[in-house]
Amino acid sequence: MSARIIRTYLLITGLFNLAMSLIWGIDTLFKLHAGLDIFQVMMTNAAFTLGNVLFEVPTGVVADTLGRRVSLLLCLATLFGTTLLYVAIARFGWGFWPFAWVSVLLGLGYTFYTGAVDAWLVDALKATGYTEPLEPVFARGQMAFGAAMLAGTLGGGLLGQVDLALPYLVRAAIVVPLFVLAWRAMPEPGFTRRALSLDRVPAEMRRVFVEGMRNGLHHPVVRPVMLGSLVSVSFMIFGFYSWQRYFLDLLGHEAVWVAGAIAALTSLTLIAGNVLVTPLARVLRTRTALLIASVVVQAIAIVLCGLLRNFYVVVALYLVYGIALGVMLPVKQGYLNAHIPSAQRATIISLDSFFANLGGVAGQTGWGWLARARGIGDAWVAAGATLLLGVPLYWLARRRDRVLDRF
Repeated sequence: MSARIIRTYLLITGLFNLAMSLIWGIDTLFKLHAGLDIFQVMMTNAAFTLGNVLFEVPTGVVADTLGRRVSLLLCLATLFGTTLLYVAIARFGWGFWPFAWVSVLLGLGYTFYTGAVDAWLVDALKATGYTEPLEPVFARGQMAFGAAMLAGTLGGGLLGQVDLALPYLVRAAIVVPLFVLAWRAMPEPGFTRRALSLDRVPAEMRRVFVEGMRNGLHHPVVRPVMLGSLVSVSFMIFGFYSWQRYFLDLLGHEAVWVAGAIAALTSLTLIAGNVLVTPLARVLRTRTALLIASVVVQAIAIVLCGLLRNFYVVVALYLVYGIALGVMLPVKQGYLNAHIPSAQRATIISLDSFFANLGGVAGQTGWGWLARARGIGDAWVAAGATLLLGVPLYWLARRRDRVLDRF
């Protein structure tokens, strides 16, 4: 039973991220081609992240009451509609504001996913008597994510070379069988669905939110870890969508396929980082030591990316950043889940995403403005330096946790 749950988790993770990553390597180019400038592109991405901020906790409540499968199905339905709206906005030249509003709805769709699938996995495994550490499972999930991203970004780049709208249409098509998979193959052992009538929705949301805050924001270890997410994502989203323009400028050619290829290489670096988790854990021995080391490497790599101007060197440094990020993500997932109770698991994971998305909104707005005013390279230098703020946060978590910190 545990093996089947893990296989389903990996399949959902792979298909979902295959669909999503089809546009990741060309999204900025798609919007620029639709008539937006680089700051407007960053602002539409910030609108997406703002949607994450607004809806993370409410959708976490949906997952913790009506069920994790219901939450995933709502996610897929929303993503299907908003993806097709993106194509329509570009096709008819409706401009910045329609892009921004649809991006908020796209953010809503993503928040139905965040927290729900991880919470389903953890509780279902516990219900079947699974006692092994969660980090290897999350690392395999990250590998599935990386493999899907490799296929999606490379395929999206090739499709975008033909027509920049094609990756969006293929994404919408992949969402349909994924919806069927979630409907048929996602039982919820270990989770008790609670009845939720419309008149009780506000009270239930308030109850779960208060309990989630008590076990999340007020938790001495979970709080600094969530703030670390805010710092990390302040660059991560801005960096991913700005490199598409930055790297092609350094190359000196408008080659869409190159953007897809670099995005695919980025997925390989994430896989490489996931693979390194286990051997590095044997050396560093604690989760926080691994998180701190990852943050330092990320910061140095991004600052150098902004300072240097050789295309090949800068791309290589960005890939080093990807490896460090690949190490950090499953470790943070496992560490966070070790400190939160089942009843509020989806809400607290969503609360973590809430803080991450606050960082994303601030980063895309602030660094996007700096990129337009001073250039993308200067924005990367400043953003990379701020990543070091994660070091004292993880050090604080380390001081407050001498038991679950160890692998």
